Amino acid sequence: MKELEERTLRFAIKIRLYLKGLSPNLLIAEDIKQLVRSSGSVGANYLEANEALSKKDFLLHLRISRKEAKESQYWLNIIHQSYSITKTQTTECEKLIAESIELRKILSTIILKSS
Repeated sequence: MKELEERTLRFAIKIRLYLKGLSPNLLIAEDIKQLVRSSGSVGANYLEANEALSKKDFLLHLRISRKEAKESQYWLNIIHQSYSITKTQTTECEKLIAESIELRKILSTIILKSS
């Protein structure tokens, strides 16, 4: 459990570091805000799940965490496909998309085993 807490934290930090390198404009600003929120929420809700008072509460927060990982993937895809980004930024974005997919799979497995 502690390992996944650290992994979700690293995911949120990597998102922020990636976004710092993008050229800001009014259009991308809203997408960035959404991605920052969803990426941070993956780990925050996983932490909440680990502190849950009941199994129902545990599963609820895990599902929210999984949903936020999927939403992060969505916003990353928008940035990847809609804005002019460098080859290096494209590669990093693809890595972040892959990590969001992996986090979703891990969370799905935990949900299935806990249900």
